[in-house]
Amino acid sequence: MKLHKLLIVDDEKRMCAVLKAALEKEHLAVTTAGSGEAAWAALSIEAFDIIISDIKMPGMSGIDLLKRVKSRTPECEVVLMTAYADARTAVEAMKSGAYDYIIKPFEIEELRLKIRHILDKHRLREENRDLRGQLKRRYSLENMVGKSSAMQKVYELVQKVAPTDASVMIRGESGTGKELVARAIHQLGRGDAAPFIAVHCGALPESLLESELFGHEKGAFTGAEKLKPGRFELAGQGTIFLDEIGDITPATQIKLLRVLQQREIVRLGGTETVPIHARSLAATNRNLEEAVAASLFREDLYYRINVFPIFLPPLRERSEDIPDLVAHFLAAQHSDPEGIEAGAMQRLMTYGWPGNVRELENVIERALIMSGGKTITVADLPPHVRGLAPSGTLRPAPMSELPTLDDMERRLIERALEKCDGNKSKAAVLLGITRRQLYSKMERWQGESDSADEEPR
Repeated sequence: MKLHKLLIVDDEKRMCAVLKAALEKEHLAVTTAGSGEAAWAALSIEAFDIIISDIKMPGMSGIDLLKRVKSRTPECEVVLMTAYADARTAVEAMKSGAYDYIIKPFEIEELRLKIRHILDKHRLREENRDLRGQLKRRYSLENMVGKSSAMQKVYELVQKVAPTDASVMIRGESGTGKELVARAIHQLGRGDAAPFIAVHCGALPESLLESELFGHEKGAFTGAEKLKPGRFELAGQGTIFLDEIGDITPATQIKLLRVLQQREIVRLGGTETVPIHARSLAATNRNLEEAVAASLFREDLYYRINVFPIFLPPLRERSEDIPDLVAHFLAAQHSDPEGIEAGAMQRLMTYGWPGNVRELENVIERALIMSGGKTITVADLPPHVRGLAPSGTLRPAPMSELPTLDDMERRLIERALEKCDGNKSKAAVLLGITRRQLYSKMERWQGESDSADEEPR
């Protein structure tokens, strides 16, 4: 338990001694000072959480001490003592930043109560600071895993651009972690108190996308029963992340360009302009240069959003990061970060990962299920991962050595049935198919077996 530090300031030695004896019982580390000057000297040596000071003292007054303390350490709370029940003095004290004041003579219990309230405030502040730290760790560079030189370059670029308002284009294949980079830029720049609004541009048709981005007025179209603010408005002073921006239509590109240039939007069905303050980040897995050359993407919009490009390397180009990523995903599943056999790790290192980091995360989650929460072995990996030769390259085994799709499917189902002790309903759930589909596949095998057993006529 943290021992909070308290400084008592009074030119009466007896008052200092009485308060020190009483308040040490509150689990406080109590120091005393006989003047404002002595208190200020003590504050130059160590920090205090609470100061209790008389107002009327020779030399530096309690008000003067208060003003100095607040200019140096605003979080230090100050309670002033006075024998003069003067409203003007009390108002001046509170305006100068005093937490409270107390009139002499007073009951010790009254002062104890004020101190307990201050300590509760300190505790809440520390809890909030811890929560903000957790959020920062969640979305900052600490959650971007990889020690490879390629990822180190990404970290460097993120840290450089985050404090600015520059438009950032995050490039990379699907599953490389583009949104994670966008969240890191937002967190390190605008901060966790500001909104982060993500829009997947490729998942919405044109009419719906415009309504989502810019909002609509009541009656703008059938079903628009009330005014709806768009994502640009909802982002406020925060960040709007336009994911897969390369998929938007030419008509929406024109409207988006106007918004980014003029920093204002007009809701669908409306005429009033609404100012926009959010920072814009974009991402795509498409080759926008080819799209511009083919007149599929506006060149002026391309230059508007591509001020500061960041390229995320595919996982196959940074295979040295795979062990760290595996450990990260295992820990996220509350499993032993080293709970994987060397042979299984070798297969992960040599697989091509077309789905990149997202695919690796899914493979680890599935392997943990297959292993029953124990050490992951090669047998727990999906057939398409363990079917590659552990040669240290990304080349697949010759076609003649690969099992057929039917063989792979059959082995997977047999493995699931084994894990579920023959319970077909549980096996179907594990495989992500219906029980009827499972029975159908098993009946097909039985039919193939029966046909093989028949003698040719």
